[in-house]
Amino acid sequence: MSATPEARFAELFSEMYEICQKQGWGDPYNPGRAREIHMANTLGHKVAPTLSGADAYEDEAMTIPVEYKSTIRDSINATYNGISVQKTWEDQVNYLRQFKICKYPRHYLSRYSGGTIVEIWCMDCEMVLSGLLPSLERKFSKEHRGADPRLGASLSRKYIIENSTKIL
Repeated sequence: MSATPEARFAELFSEMYEICQKQGWGDPYNPGRAREIHMANTLGHKVAPTLSGADAYEDEAMTIPVEYKSTIRDSINATYNGISVQKTWEDQVNYLRQFKICKYPRHYLSRYSGGTIVEIWCMDCEMVLSGLLPSLERKFSKEHRGADPRLGASLSRKYIIENSTKIL
């Protein structure tokens, strides 16, 4: 007699966690982590050992960090949220360039349908920054940013298609 769906789910849930611990990939149930692991393995990248900083590395020596963004929408897009606000716009751009966006030379943007990656795009960090800056500057300049003052912006499907390379 086969296991119930509930029992099979519990078994797979535990197995997924065990695999990730053995591989040093961290907790797959932390928001977004399972997709980061899936993308890294699909692209042949090395999964980052921690949840902060790079999502993965393009090289075995782990010297080329990359950023991953994924969506489950019907068309590709990429959202960058929770960006710390700096004192001046000049400081903000410097922060984005050195610590948030261009710290990762390439950004991989994927779209999922269920558990399947249906497309992946690769964009240079300078193009990511160029696409985000206008919206971030508008939000930075607002006097009242609401309960969460952090910044956020998205790259549209059109911008991604025109400024990146399709990998899958």
